[in-house]
Amino acid sequence: MQLRKKEELLLTLIWIQTLLATMGSLFYSEIMGYTPCELCWIQRILMYPLVVIYGTALIQKNSKIALPGLILSGIGLCVSIYHYSLQKLTILQGTEAICGDVPCTLQYANYFGFITIPFLAGIAFMVIVILHLLLWKEGKQDEK
Repeated sequence: MQLRKKEELLLTLIWIQTLLATMGSLFYSEIMGYTPCELCWIQRILMYPLVVIYGTALIQKNSKIALPGLILSGIGLCVSIYHYSLQKLTILQGTEAICGDVPCTLQYANYFGFITIPFLAGIAFMVIVILHLLLWKEGKQDEK
């Protein structure tokens, strides 16, 4: 199967986004020394395989094998939204009992008063979902 230029570009952009998000999470934990909370671990579990999924799809030039990436990204986006809500909505801040040693409401980073680590993860998942939907739309046009 051969990808059109636009499909290959979209797949490349998705793979770069997954790689940047993975490296960003490793930067915060390994270099900055921030211990991830339970919800951060869930988001990592959903993000890290995306590097392999989209990288494989790119190497094989087959966007159809990347469908699990869309599913994982959608779930990751939901987890990120929930995690960010825990951090920013005072009504939810009493529910951190589900978290382990590190409270999920802890904000290691809070750039400009609203950009936290779950916010960054949510943006990454959202970009992946949107680009994958565009990729899917391009693939459907090929079938016509």
